[in-house]
Amino acid sequence: MRRIAAGKSSGVSKAPSNLPVSATEAPIIAVQDHAGGAQDVLRNRFGYSAFRGQQQAIIDCLCAGGDALVLMPTGGGKSLCYQIPALVRQGTALVISPLIALMQDQVRALRAQGITAAAINSSLGMAEQRNIREAAQSGDLELLYLAPERLFQPATLAWLQQLKLSLVAIDEAHCVSQWGHDFRPEYMQLAQLPQLFPGVPRVALTATADLPTRAEMVERLGLQQAQQFVHSFDRPNIFYRVLERSGGKDQLLAWIKREHAGEAGIVYCLSRKKTEQIAEWLSLKGVPALPYHAGLGAALREQNQARFLAEEGLVMVATVAFGMGIDKPDVRFVAHLDLPPSIECYYQETGRAGRDGQPADAWMLYGLGDVVQRRRMIEEGEAGDARKRVERHKLDAMLAYAEQAQCRRQALLGYFGEEQPEPCGHCDNCLQPPQTWDATQAAQMLLSAVVRTGQRFGATYLVSHLRGEHDPRAERWGHEQLSTFGVGQERSAKSWRSILRQLLARDLLQVDDSGYGGIRLGPQAAALLKGQTTLELREETKAAARVSRKAAPAADLSGEDQALYQSLKEERAELAREAGIPAYRIFHDASLVAMASTRPHSLGELAEVHGVGQAKLEAYGPHMLAVIKSAD
Repeated sequence: MRRIAAGKSSGVSKAPSNLPVSATEAPIIAVQDHAGGAQDVLRNRFGYSAFRGQQQAIIDCLCAGGDALVLMPTGGGKSLCYQIPALVRQGTALVISPLIALMQDQVRALRAQGITAAAINSSLGMAEQRNIREAAQSGDLELLYLAPERLFQPATLAWLQQLKLSLVAIDEAHCVSQWGHDFRPEYMQLAQLPQLFPGVPRVALTATADLPTRAEMVERLGLQQAQQFVHSFDRPNIFYRVLERSGGKDQLLAWIKREHAGEAGIVYCLSRKKTEQIAEWLSLKGVPALPYHAGLGAALREQNQARFLAEEGLVMVATVAFGMGIDKPDVRFVAHLDLPPSIECYYQETGRAGRDGQPADAWMLYGLGDVVQRRRMIEEGEAGDARKRVERHKLDAMLAYAEQAQCRRQALLGYFGEEQPEPCGHCDNCLQPPQTWDATQAAQMLLSAVVRTGQRFGATYLVSHLRGEHDPRAERWGHEQLSTFGVGQERSAKSWRSILRQLLARDLLQVDDSGYGGIRLGPQAAALLKGQTTLELREETKAAARVSRKAAPAADLSGEDQALYQSLKEERAELAREAGIPAYRIFHDASLVAMASTRPHSLGELAEVHGVGQAKLEAYGPHMLAVIKSAD
């Protein structure tokens, strides 16, 4: 009979001596049925009183031996959907994960809960790998993490087929799709799992997949008979905001100091050079920041990531090389200084903010140069024509989102096939609805200029042409004699760039395929040029100093409770330093807020606080109670 966490009277389990786990072990009892067992695991091992959304249904499916496909947003509790069945069912759960950092982070989190988990990867020596194998063979390992490349090594497969596996979980399952945003060819082999491990339930999980990607996941993983659980993609705690770039790093600094001083965040940049420059500049301006990109040495990347996870108030400035699976719950903002290539990337990256459910910001700067640069990257890439067509389509959707005049949340959810009937009331467009204007005539001027100059010049040249500004090229090619030269001189260059950007987003204009950034007419342009349609565009207005977002719950505490909350944070930081783990591994901020407001005075009362499981209660509960008692 499988053993799981329960009450204190049941005794304490002993982990194998050759597999280090948390110093405090969870007590155990026998489980009679998976439904009651799952609830016990949730409460006593993880410290949560109730399942969220479809978690219970997913867990029931897996505990009963069924297969499942799970689409759930970052921070929605995907990991629990396979971790709890792993603790309820007999055997060791095999978790397929794409990154060493992701495996290590999850293993540390599980061990903090008193759960025996391990990962075999290239960072371990042979003796450590042997210890893990022995623990699994003796039935003392509850979860084992592997990358797909290691899984399909003949020796690894032969060993795994000797084990009793409770289930197989495929994390970040969108990697199987060639149309996804993080394609991993090795994931293609996972279709062999039913033949390799017959009768073992499988679950594939991801936070981001549009409808084509979802269909390909089903096909390539052989999950046609699996139950599909598609959770709402809505992250209501995240405030979405997009601004026109007008200063870049100065806008970022002012915003961080105004709204997120002393808080953890991630800033995404397109290039490695820009990543390092922004990190250095923020640090010089008093915002502690670290760089992260694939060009840094492995040791430095690991060091910077460890600091970001362990320390409070650090900002990580990174390329897309950083972030997959990073389970730092108190990231209060994600900022993009460059346009992401797709809504999937944007959604996954912004989803790293506010994993604890507390209010967080997704903030993005966007300019005309982003469009040209992204188009050029697609055309100069080595992908085939079919792949490039998909990438262009995804970029078009991202451009449309950036220029969206309606609710941003509705646009995001609609992309993933989810309808939200009413505007969210919690994004920049909802709180400050942009004004629109009849741009038909101005757009016709711009389209005419594109045609008359030969549909081969870039944005800068076209804007100068419309404004009648002297350019040696215009004189050389006789463009100063064209009727469109100077026809738009009453408009500022900024205004024309805004119009051009919005026409690109609406596919009235396109960046050509040459890679030089030339602008040409799109398929919808003819009707507008002929006066058969009209066009409304959003006005570019100076952004307000602050668009109000929801305040963090800690801000609602009274003066005395606020002081207690700070004392609890200080105690948590000290415990984290002693244990050599990130502070959030002790307790999340939300748990400290609850402690400060309810002031429990016994371990029994403290056990009722959200996020306080049995192992943490025994290890850290007395310390928290002492702080609370001293504040009374």
